[in-house]
Amino acid sequence: MRFMVIVKADKNSEAGILPTKEAFAAMGKFNEQLIKAGVMLAGEGLQPSSKGKRVRFSGQQRTVIDGPFAETKELIAGFWLWQARSMEEAVEWLKRAPFDGGTELEIRQVYEMTELPADVVAPEEAARRQALRDELQRKAAKP
Repeated sequence: MRFMVIVKADKNSEAGILPTKEAFAAMGKFNEQLIKAGVMLAGEGLQPSSKGKRVRFSGQQRTVIDGPFAETKELIAGFWLWQARSMEEAVEWLKRAPFDGGTELEIRQVYEMTELPADVVAPEEAARRQALRDELQRKAAKP
């Protein structure tokens, strides 16, 4: 099972204030443990929403909205993509993350094509999407 761990934004991340050298080192050690255990598939921090944009869709109209975005509690500052046997295992890993100060993280399971009913995703479409994912993994594995 794959899981996305969402690191929520706060006033510091939105102000572009980076973690301390010690916090970066602690996160690096944690990421190393995740990688060695085969849990971490990807993970990155995001720049503040002031450097971002949103695109609103309404029929054929597309509206681009420049950041920053007001509701910090609804923004994300980073993410991980993990592979784990269960939600419980992923939560146990997450409990070990080097965060403090009231930081709140969210973890959600990623839909797999095999979990979607055939009336939503036809078998041939599921196979096509799986082939694309396999191609992405092959490209990511190349140096």
